[in-house]
Amino acid sequence: MATPQEVAGIVDHTLLKPEATIDDVKALIEDAKRLGTYSVCVSPSMLPLPEDIDLGDIKLAVVCGFPSGAVASEIKAAEAARAVAAGAQEVDMVINLGLAKEGAWEELEYDIAVVRDAIPYAVLKVIIESAALTDEEIVQACQASMNAGADFVKTSTGFHPAGGASVHAVEVMKATVGDELEIKASGGIHDGTFALELMKAGATRLGLSGTQKVIDSLPE
Repeated sequence: MATPQEVAGIVDHTLLKPEATIDDVKALIEDAKRLGTYSVCVSPSMLPLPEDIDLGDIKLAVVCGFPSGAVASEIKAAEAARAVAAGAQEVDMVINLGLAKEGAWEELEYDIAVVRDAIPYAVLKVIIESAALTDEEIVQACQASMNAGADFVKTSTGFHPAGGASVHAVEVMKATVGDELEIKASGGIHDGTFALELMKAGATRLGLSGTQKVIDSLPE
């Protein structure tokens, strides 16, 4: 069973509330350093971070096309490029869900590829909003992500009414991408048991806003 330190070490400690302030981000980063998380994930408008913020060993991630994904691909690419130029090391982009529901897989692959091309040296995570997709659509979205050169596929934004991460979705994603891509589970992860189940299913990164609560509730 994973230790609290091991779980924290794969967490993107996340703050994406629209009303979040830079002081909230500073508190998030201090929390992340105390907990030993892998990264913090914030909105792109927070970048560049003020010079008095010390990330230490914590990586900096941002979202892109968030939360709907219904943004022109070129706008997503520009947003991602700006974020990386302002200090982001990882970008979590939301796919155009309408394309997935239409089965327009070539267009979806393009949606991802233009962002990949804009940030060739950053880690790219592709949010497929798995709760809004059928299993076959999850498979196709994962394949489009692989074809476009993504580094991760990610379950959810945490903002969609269909829901967040599920063990089943992670299993389908893992069966599709194998070891070619990593998997990030996010959205609705509020306790340690669920986090461990997602990790067992194949998640190699967790997106958590309530990291302390999850770690405190890990089974002994």
